[in-house]
Amino acid sequence: MSRVHDMGGRFGDGAVVPDFGDEAVFKKKWHGRALAVTLAAGFLGQWNLDESRHSRENLSPDDYSKFSYYEKWISALANMLVAKDIVSVEDLQCLQGERALGSLCERIFRVENVASGLSKGGSTLRESAVAQLYMTGNLVKTKLAENRSLSGGHTRLPIYASQKVGKIVSFHGSHVFPDAHAHGAGEAPEPLYTVAFKAATLWEHPENSSDLVMLDLWQSYLEPF
Repeated sequence: MSRVHDMGGRFGDGAVVPDFGDEAVFKKKWHGRALAVTLAAGFLGQWNLDESRHSRENLSPDDYSKFSYYEKWISALANMLVAKDIVSVEDLQCLQGERALGSLCERIFRVENVASGLSKGGSTLRESAVAQLYMTGNLVKTKLAENRSLSGGHTRLPIYASQKVGKIVSFHGSHVFPDAHAHGAGEAPEPLYTVAFKAATLWEHPENSSDLVMLDLWQSYLEPF
């Protein structure tokens, strides 16, 4: 059973309607601030990208369903800040004063460092002892979409592509494995592939059955077909 955040291809949620209008990048001023404070808090170095993704997935189903996009971001950030003992629930409730951050003060993301800090990015390409098992052109089948080390844990294999057959179209080397990285189990790098799936393989009634859906999938998500 998929969790509430795994929404791709799910029936009953309505069509995705892209907004190509001339509106501002952020529809509300606080949306930009929510993004900014989330990025700035990330530079404190107390969690990684996969942990932050999992924190949004871990919002209660009721909250996840009713929150807007940036409400999810800011709520998950608040949970991480409390979990890492950077702030307390009381700090967030009173919105007054400043808590002593100790050595974290040295990691504050200051305005003069924003451009250089955000331009660097963070490569996930790593050396790995895990051997490459598949080559371009191989047919593979995805496993059940779940974290095999932790029940309910983070995974980047979407439920709509679970136990489906696709073809390897490219190999990207070995990369940090999110299923481990999100839970403090190290980077555990393993081979990463782009796998092409026919739309008709993924969905019973696709709009265009000949369309191809490309997914970047780690080796442990796959098995030979």
